[in-house]
Amino acid sequence: MALSGSCALIAGFLFGGAIWPLFALCVVWGVSVVANSPQFSASTAELSEPGYVGTMLTVQTSMGFLLTLVTIHLIPVVVDLVGWKFAFVILVPGPVIGIVAMWRLRNSPDAARLAGGRG
Repeated sequence: MALSGSCALIAGFLFGGAIWPLFALCVVWGVSVVANSPQFSASTAELSEPGYVGTMLTVQTSMGFLLTLVTIHLIPVVVDLVGWKFAFVILVPGPVIGIVAMWRLRNSPDAARLAGGRG
């Protein structure tokens, strides 16, 4: 999450320059952002009450798609307000919140229940 958040922070500053650094950053960003979701899905599946696992995963997935939809629609608005250089900065709070959430989970008693206690 730190890597994908860093990519969001840097992306706008590479816009308008040489294509290869921006392309490389986007590849790294694409790979790193895809790796974020499974951490939350696995935690949700393992920590939810057994009778609610499907519901909780559905809620989580729906909220993830909603957040994606909102941010995709906000980027052009932010570009109009501040330009490409700072447009992707609005994506940084997501990974920051995710890092804090995972850190809090790691330090909670529930962490022992993850991965069948092998985590």
